[in-house]
Formats: sequence, structure tokens, C-alpha cells
Amino acid sequence: MEQLLGVLLAAILMVGAKGLRLDREYERGVIFRLGRLKGTMGPGLYWVVPWVDQKVQVDVRTKTVDIQPQETVTADSVTVKVNAVLYYRILDPVKAINKVENYQVAVYQTALTTLRNVVGQNILDDVLQNRDKVNARVQEIVDEITEPWGVVIERVEMKDVEIPLAMQRAMAKEAEAVREKRARLIKAAAEQEASAQLAEAAQRITEHPAALELRRLQMLTEIGAENNTTTLIMLPSDIVTLAKEWSEALRQNPQGSGLAKVMMPERSPQERPESESEMG
Repeated sequence: MEQLLGVLLAAILMVGAKGLRLDREYERGVIFRLGRLKGTMGPGLYWVVPWVDQKVQVDVRTKTVDIQPQETVTADSVTVKVNAVLYYRILDPVKAINKVENYQVAVYQTALTTLRNVVGQNILDDVLQNRDKVNARVQEIVDEITEPWGVVIERVEMKDVEIPLAMQRAMAKEAEAVREKRARLIKAAAEQEASAQLAEAAQRITEHPAALELRRLQMLTEIGAENNTTTLIMLPSDIVTLAKEWSEALRQNPQGSGLAKVMMPERSPQERPESESEMG
């Protein structure tokens, strides 16, 4: 009798131990009893009826899906290849198991087709410059489709957009032309502003001639700030005028006559020294 009780107790302990289940914090167990849904259990340690209850374990952590490059045509008839990353997690494990056969494949295929459709509804410039808008639209559509499955879409990010080489060259030329236009406009505006400043400066120098001499001295200081071999000779204006007259007289009379009149201009008897008057 005692042996029978011992065997029975051991069998009960074995059955009880066989029904123990342990789920981590990020795991849930969907329990089916004789094929019918009983509920969700976990995390932690719990017990199910052996051979009667069946458990389907679900991971409720955020999952990352890498959407492979897909070739599509934009609204302006440009063929591009786009790929993206999808982040989602399970909110309701019961729906994820009962509403769809394989929620992982279903979410991937939904995101794949939605990304292709959304890119095809936008022009190339929007796809390249307004990626946040495209990402938000894809997330909104996929989240709406997967909501009955107990799945929430947390984020969608396009990683790369591949465009044909001919289109890349055309876009590069367009960008170069835009930058050249901008540079010319900036240069023209700078010249216009500088001309106004120069006109004002010329007016003030005309009113104060000494300012021109100060500007010359400042220019000499700027030139002499570095070690260079530039030599400047500042000549008064009357010497420069005399040199021009001399050059013109020499050009008109290469033999030299008339140079004396330039070098030594004719003076009146009252201006001559006494020595010259006596010699005369």
C-alpha cells in the first residue's frame, strides 16, 4: 500500500512538474485548452495542465525588419530603388496569434508593398528631400493594416534611394547651375554695395584732399607688412606733370631741342638772377 502511494505521489509530482512554465519579462504565453483559447499568461512562473493545455510563446519586444531594395517608378516617371527599416512590436499576443497565420511575414509583406506604393505617389524631389513625409505616410498605412493583428508600428525609416546614373549627372548639373546663379547674384549685390561706398568715399576725399595722402600712407603700411620686394616711390603731382611734358617734348623732337624749355622754362628778366643778367 505504501509503495502504491509512493508511486502515485511520484506520478503526481512528475505531472505537476511537467506543467510548469517559465517566461521572461519580455515573453508572453498564449494558452489553448483543448484547442480553445484560454488566455495569456506570463511573465514569470505559472502552471498549465499537461497534455491538455498548449502554449504559444510570443516575444513582445520591438522587432527590426530590414526591407530589401525595391525598384519602383516615382510620380515623375523616374525609376528608383529604395530600401527601409521597419520597427514594430506586439501589443496583443492573442490577436497576433489568432488573427493572422504568421504576423512576422505579414508585417514584412505589408511594409514592402506600402513602401513601393507611397514612393510611386511622390515625385523624385519629394522622395529625396522630404523623407520624413514619406516615412510618416508609410508608417500610417502599415499601422492601420496591422492594428487588427495586435501589432503597432513604431517607426519607418528609408535608408537609401538609388537613382540612375544619367539622373545623377542631370541633378549635379542642376545643382551646379543653381549655385553659380547664387554666386553671381551675391557678387552683383556686393559690387552694387561697394560702388555706393566708393562713391561716398570719393565725395569725401574731394571735400578733404588730405585724406588721399593718408590713404596712400595706409597703403604703404599694408604693403610693407610682409617681406616682399615691392618698391613704391611717391612723387608729387608737379614732378609727374613735368615728366609727362618732358616725355612729350622728346617724342616730338627726338634730337633734343626743346627739352631745355621743359627742363628750364623761360623766365622773365625780373625773375632772372643778377649773374644771368650780367652774363646776358
